[in-house]
Amino acid sequence: MGTAIVITSGKGGTGKTSLTGGIGAALALQGHSVLCVDGDVGLRNLDITLGMSDAVLMDFSDVMAGRCDLERAAVPHPSLSNLFLLTAPLTLPEDFAGEDGFRAMLEQARERFDYILIDAPAGLGPGFRLAVCGADRAIVVALNDPASLRDAQRTVAQLDQLETIHLVVNRVRGRLLRKMATTIDDAMDAVGLPLLGLVPEDAQVTLAAGSGRVLLPTNQKGAAQAFRNIARRTTGEQTPLMRIR
Repeated sequence: MGTAIVITSGKGGTGKTSLTGGIGAALALQGHSVLCVDGDVGLRNLDITLGMSDAVLMDFSDVMAGRCDLERAAVPHPSLSNLFLLTAPLTLPEDFAGEDGFRAMLEQARERFDYILIDAPAGLGPGFRLAVCGADRAIVVALNDPASLRDAQRTVAQLDQLETIHLVVNRVRGRLLRKMATTIDDAMDAVGLPLLGLVPEDAQVTLAAGSGRVLLPTNQKGAAQAFRNIARRTTGEQTPLMRIR
């Protein structure tokens, strides 16, 4: 039985969609079957991060309504054999089954995939509640600045139904941390979560998305290596944190 992990943040701009794609690709390269679910109705972008723009025809609302089975709607990645994408609808249909239907769809996905990564929309509205309703675990993404950490705290307060919640600090710049006299320990204390990983600021993330390709497996350093490390920790493997200079 697979594990559903929602990846969320208090506000937009933390890079959680890139993180979802990066962890998903890393898990697939490790041999796990992975379904990445874009939970952002109307503002879906996970297909761009995965280099799968215009590759999908059906979305999760079609699966929930029975218009299409999960096997057909989950589109395989063109180069990573274990990675699949299930996208969000542009608008919710009138027959949308809500949280009960989303939970039922995730139950189907658990029977087929080792990991289901749900890219939640920013904010704490109905889209967020839909994305988290059937999750087993959560990853909260934050930047290392006071506003982002406060948003992460508020997000954690909405996840009390989950026993396992981890923090990922994204777009870390070591020189800036030193100038601000802050550390990652401060970020952990502010949010009150155990740290799953650090991702350095890396222009290759944007360049890969802009060129329509997934960051892994061609890149071996920077954010790509951070995604690999986080994927290993997600599976329970002991992996040292990256040293970010």
